[in-house]
Amino acid sequence: MALVQVSVIKACVGSRAKTQMIYRLTDAMVTIEGENMRSVTWVKIDEIESGDWEIGRQALTTEAVKARAAGKRLSPQGDRGRSAPRRTAARRA
Repeated sequence: MALVQVSVIKACVGSRAKTQMIYRLTDAMVTIEGENMRSVTWVKIDEIESGDWEIGRQALTTEAVKARAAGKRLSPQGDRGRSAPRRTAARRA
């Protein structure tokens, strides 16, 4: 039995793409575990609210993910209007 969990930013992945993820991830697991495991391979897609997921103190937003998918890159604070606090020499000490 396998459980594959995928987390995506809400509104960034359409229902067709989610269906493709489910089919392809299931097929990948069956390739590894064997056809008899298809009926007990679960794929769960969790949608995270825009801005509730951060990498390196930079919030991922729906806008930023869609821009990245389109081949664009936003500035660190350009997609959310706030930036992480800067560290000063006094604060590092």
